[in-house]
Amino acid sequence: MEILASPVEDKIFYAVLVFSWTVYTWEAYLACRQRKIYRTTMHVPTELGKIMDSETFEKSRLYQLDKSNFGFWSGLYSEAEGTLILLLGGIPFLWKVSGILTARFGFGPEYEISQSLVFLMLATLFSAFTGLPWSLYNTFVIEEKHGFNQQTVGFFLKDALKKFAVTQCILLPVTSLLLYIIKIGGDYFFIYAWLFTLIVSLILVTIYADYIAPLFDKFTPLPDGELKSEIESMAKSICFPLTKIYVVEGSKRSSHSNAYFYGFFKNKRIVLFDTLLEDYSPLNTPGEKEPGTGEENEAAGNESKTKPKNKKQGCSNSEVLAVLGHELGHWKLGHTVKNIVISQMNSFLCFFLFAVLIGRKELFMAFGFHDTQPTLIGLMIIFQFIFSPYNELLSFCLTVLSRRFEFQADAFARSMGRSSELYSALIKLNKDNLGFPVADWLFSMWHYSHPPLLERLRALTGPKQD
Repeated sequence: MEILASPVEDKIFYAVLVFSWTVYTWEAYLACRQRKIYRTTMHVPTELGKIMDSETFEKSRLYQLDKSNFGFWSGLYSEAEGTLILLLGGIPFLWKVSGILTARFGFGPEYEISQSLVFLMLATLFSAFTGLPWSLYNTFVIEEKHGFNQQTVGFFLKDALKKFAVTQCILLPVTSLLLYIIKIGGDYFFIYAWLFTLIVSLILVTIYADYIAPLFDKFTPLPDGELKSEIESMAKSICFPLTKIYVVEGSKRSSHSNAYFYGFFKNKRIVLFDTLLEDYSPLNTPGEKEPGTGEENEAAGNESKTKPKNKKQGCSNSEVLAVLGHELGHWKLGHTVKNIVISQMNSFLCFFLFAVLIGRKELFMAFGFHDTQPTLIGLMIIFQFIFSPYNELLSFCLTVLSRRFEFQADAFARSMGRSSELYSALIKLNKDNLGFPVADWLFSMWHYSHPPLLERLRALTGPKQD
């Protein structure tokens, strides 16, 4: 590690490290409180007796305990790795290696954007490589043990390579254009950079489910029938501009379930995971294999091993409609637009502050860049390290806001006359995903973007709020 040039750079560098470990310690403390709940709550609380059997309660307790223990060790590794990278000068070293590689192709130091792209590719490759063992353990030990994993190792690795390739195809061109805009934007580059990232984010949201997600999962239109007719009728009743309804084959990856909508203006689409639908989930038909390629049959064979661990999965049509009533409530109440506005206001503020700070050479020197001030490195230092206290505060505020939105969306579904169906759907989904219904209040307040199950159920059966 190079000797830092002055006490100012020293203070910046060690302040970043101290804050990072402070956040880690806080997170570890919260996780410890929640693990204590998992370890000591051995029996179904009286309040839950009518909605959760003791077998499911024990399964969810053990699953969440395993996930919490895994999170502790993976979090400790991640924090230690990040600290070592900073202490040993890993960032300037990788920048130097990137310069050597670009120089071999005839690009000198003046081609900063080219060097930045090589740096970014090497950094993401390192991250993917060091994170792979943890991801493998999580998928093939924890998720497999508790009956959620539906993948083979071959499918997992192929999927990981595909994700890495797609990420590079998007990340590298977008980054190169952003760096170019910052370089030529003059005094008001932060406005142009913000507008560029806004346009890119809107494009990605628009094309993700149509062009990117199908590279990884199979999307098929929901067949004509009662469920499709009911969904279309519900959308029409609140003027939701629904154009298509898809079922995604999430069961080939995991037995966890989900539903979401996407699209802008008059072109909205709804996506339902097959594991959400009681009548479509292949996990409800153990031992049944569809003809296909060798890889598909291998994946199907892996499914057959986990299927016996699951009882009836998914929700009935009326419960699916209640879940969609909740999701459409987010749209009708303007939650989606509010989140976009908050996100873009934050993005603009961050780019403005970046413009103020990018000229401070001591920031670069604190992280080992004594002779150069690359724009990409400035983005990394300022957005990842300098803004970290602000990011933590913002994250907590957004978590609080998200919980408020969830209660409002539940109330919207209730106003549509689907209170009882949503009540039973939440219980089923909690059971299918082995969610543990008892939470430490502080852990829940800091982490849960959705209210705990019991709070949502009480709100659904309590007096209506104006």
